Amino acid sequence: MAKRKYNLAPDEVPHAVKRKVVPHEFVLEALASLSPETRRLFSCLAVYVQDNIVLALRDKRDETADDDGVWLPTTVEHHESLQRDFPCMRSIRVLGKKVTGWQLLPADAADFEEAALRACEFVVAGDPRIGKRPASRGAAGSKIEAAKRKLRAK
Repeated sequence: MAKRKYNLAPDEVPHAVKRKVVPHEFVLEALASLSPETRRLFSCLAVYVQDNIVLALRDKRDETADDDGVWLPTTVEHHESLQRDFPCMRSIRVLGKKVTGWQLLPADAADFEEAALRACEFVVAGDPRIGKRPASRGAAGSKIEAAKRKLRAK
């Protein structure tokens, strides 16, 4: 039997120590064959496959809830073709721009789960329209990358 951290029944554990629920967990199950990793990203749970961010899952249920759902990391040049595959897709409002590279499959869309699972199929198939390699973290990472580019240019 697993040890509990507290000598309390599970429903008596203080709120602060309860694990956060994974938003839209069915998405991680659909990507299981790729052994995805997750990390916190702003108000989302970012999903990574081989150092590429492939999706972000958000379920805040607050005043910005209209941006809850599955976020697709993509670029503007792929919007038109992805819009044909995901008619409910739109830019993320909380990012503050009218059009953003990141796009949203909104959780309140009638076909949300179907669209999210289709996006997972695209990720598993290696569709180049979905996913980004994140930029290096912090100034030190930027300086290292700049030095590498400079060396390659020589």
